Amino acid sequence: MNSAWLGEFLGTMILILLGDGVVAGVLLKRSKAEGGGWIVITAGWAFAVMAGVFAAIACGSGDAHLNPAVTLGMAMRTGSFEKVLPYFAAQMLGAIAGATIVWLHYFPHWKETEDKILKLRCFCTGPAIRSALPNLLSEVIATFVLVFVAGAIFSKAVATGGLASGLAPYLVASLVWGIGLSLGGTTGYAINPARDFGPRLAHAILPIAGKGDSDWSYASIPVVGPLVGGALAGIVLRSLGI
Repeated sequence: MNSAWLGEFLGTMILILLGDGVVAGVLLKRSKAEGGGWIVITAGWAFAVMAGVFAAIACGSGDAHLNPAVTLGMAMRTGSFEKVLPYFAAQMLGAIAGATIVWLHYFPHWKETEDKILKLRCFCTGPAIRSALPNLLSEVIATFVLVFVAGAIFSKAVATGGLASGLAPYLVASLVWGIGLSLGGTTGYAINPARDFGPRLAHAILPIAGKGDSDWSYASIPVVGPLVGGALAGIVLRSLGI
């Protein structure tokens, strides 16, 4: 029953369940993690990536992209695009499923939380300072770093240097943690179109107690920015032979 599509779906679902889950734990009222802060959120997202990658691999996706920007970047790197649309679909559906489970898991806490923006942030990102071009550039830069360094981690040169089998998911998780700490303060580092758009759509559809709008006026930035950054990283990886 295992397949690459299923692996991408379940891996992305776990990624969003744990990633959006840590945000909800920190932001929602009467959560025991309330007020945990940025370090807790960035660490939680790093562990979410690690868990999602292992789940994806175990369920059939040796790629374990969990991210349309990574899928596009790797397609640009190799020149092979047959996985792009199937993976995009699996990742988006997995993200919606993960966000829905977060809503269920924290069900009583939505009513306790009056701030509509805090509820939205449990699902999707938003900028610290709203300015379209700088926000877009932040997402491009952060996603470029993600895809370029991930490509380096899995490169022949690094493997030849003695990268232990099974270590790569921990290294990618550390990479995501570093991106969150260093580059995430501007836009909340979506760096993944499925991670932002899928849960944003779930927020719009689900009957969340006291929710506001889903901020669709911003929604294109965490989709376009990561796709551009991922594609550019793939082009650079290919040009350098990495």
